[in-house]
Amino acid sequence: MDKEKSIFRGRGGGGRGQAALCTWKRKAAQSVLVQLFSHVDDPFLDDPLPREYVLYLRPSGPLQNQLSHFWQQSRVTCGKNKAHNIFPHITLCQFFMCADQKVEALCEALQATVQQWRGRFPSPLPLELYTSSNFIGLFVEEQVADILKQFAADFAAEAVRKAEVHVEPHKKQLHVTLAYNFPSDHLPSLEKLAKGIEVKLGCDWLAVLFSRDIRFANHETLRVMYPYMPQNDDELELVPGDFVFMSPVDQNSTSEGWVYGTSLATGLSGLLPENYVSLADESDTWVFHLYSSQPDIHINNNSTDSDRAQILSRRGVIAAAGASISPAAALQTTGGHSRQPKRTLFVCRHGERMDVVFGKHWLSLCSDSKGRYVRSNLNMPPSLPLWGGQRDYDMDAPITVFGSTQARLVGEALLESNTAIDFVYCSPALRCVQTAQNILKGLQQDSKLKVRVEPGLFEWTKWVSGSSMPAWIPPTDLAAAHFSVDTTYRPLIPVSKLTVSESYENYMSRSYQVTKDILSDCKNTGNNVLIVAHASSLEACTRQLQGRSPQSAKDFIQVVRKIPYLGFCSCEEQGDTGVWQLVDPPILPLTHGPNHSFDWRETLLQE
Repeated sequence: MDKEKSIFRGRGGGGRGQAALCTWKRKAAQSVLVQLFSHVDDPFLDDPLPREYVLYLRPSGPLQNQLSHFWQQSRVTCGKNKAHNIFPHITLCQFFMCADQKVEALCEALQATVQQWRGRFPSPLPLELYTSSNFIGLFVEEQVADILKQFAADFAAEAVRKAEVHVEPHKKQLHVTLAYNFPSDHLPSLEKLAKGIEVKLGCDWLAVLFSRDIRFANHETLRVMYPYMPQNDDELELVPGDFVFMSPVDQNSTSEGWVYGTSLATGLSGLLPENYVSLADESDTWVFHLYSSQPDIHINNNSTDSDRAQILSRRGVIAAAGASISPAAALQTTGGHSRQPKRTLFVCRHGERMDVVFGKHWLSLCSDSKGRYVRSNLNMPPSLPLWGGQRDYDMDAPITVFGSTQARLVGEALLESNTAIDFVYCSPALRCVQTAQNILKGLQQDSKLKVRVEPGLFEWTKWVSGSSMPAWIPPTDLAAAHFSVDTTYRPLIPVSKLTVSESYENYMSRSYQVTKDILSDCKNTGNNVLIVAHASSLEACTRQLQGRSPQSAKDFIQVVRKIPYLGFCSCEEQGDTGVWQLVDPPILPLTHGPNHSFDWRETLLQE
């Protein structure tokens, strides 16, 4: 959502005939016609009902990453509760009405308020955890909350002046709701998860406007999972990616296994098979409005005061919580409704490995006469996990100190770009596990996210030297050695299924299948998946995902040779079509070169 083009959309139901032409003016004429024709049979096409709007403060950055992790884990642990219907936020006003033709003026009112408040927000924004029998939230300290309420009051005044819209600022205690309306026996688990949120982490607070269709405010929101063509006149056509609004009142006369609902995309109503849809969040169908055509500004907590002042003066954002309240970018819309955040697969190669830097006999350089590990170079790690145990370092080399640094740099870059990672999978090779761990350290998520060790992500076994597979450290032993790994994870492809010298076709098929299974397992529980594996994985895990056939083995090897340590790529799903496409990664590339061993005696004492 951070850098999308500004789009102001009218109501997603009533008034579409007029609103599509006036508020979609930034889109091409063809897109407008598509929007109109999709609603040609919509009985509410000329309904004059306005949409409902609300002003939120929405977090981003490190705190948002932790809140997203809480959202995900609380759903997995306790199931969905009422808080999951809307993303994490602080409510600044009550829902209010605004006519379609006043939307741009309303957004200008918010922009004007932001300009007036530039530099006046407290830093940081203090939050305190509160729990009760059926509610858990993070409350804003009272004096600071009064300042935020004044900001909302000023926006309300601007909304009246510019858009003739009445806005009622929120009068209750300001807070981020974490969970509510949940079974009492879920309280201990939810409270434990909530206590793991580090409320003092840096955060960019975004002042954003959202709108919803008032006709469906009290309906259940369903996501269409499978296509369905009507067999009778009273049935509704289903298109994957669309949403259906379902009123509990309308279900009394429906047959078992069928529900009655209204399509967001077309506005038509009818019966539909219940097993073709799944429960979605209310906010999935809200429209995200932008009040400025300028891109988002996110100020990193590591920025200096002069850096912040320069950015603030250039872009006119409001300092808050050690970061900023900035213009939020609009969520692009397709077919007349808001588009869901795209699912993204990140694939990353491991960091610099010991046996490449110090040679295949590197073990002899760091072992004393009693077989103990001794560091003989600054680029060797101070210690190695389970040294002296049943380890196979000859076959499973660790990464160097610089390899760890490379990985942390990538994690820090992901953090700075506000990229949330929901799941991390890695090859069982120690170098991959260590790299994943250090990426999470850079992301400040090493105590929150657990790495899932998946043997199916190991490289082409033809490249394994010897007649057997490496003796990888089991996840339980890795956890005992303080690695953040998920010991409950059950591999998609167990170690026993891997054989030495597999064919190229088998490797490509294995990589494609395990990647598809990973994405399938993570669907609907997280948008961003990170795979940390091998140089070959960037090609093997993404090529067939894009619908492209594997290259020849010879061409494949040439591609792999060009992928450096911490080589990183991004692959996005195009809607709910199952089609994926490589896109620009959210971080810059990491360039580094070889550095041979330096002996000052041999170099500086030569005659």
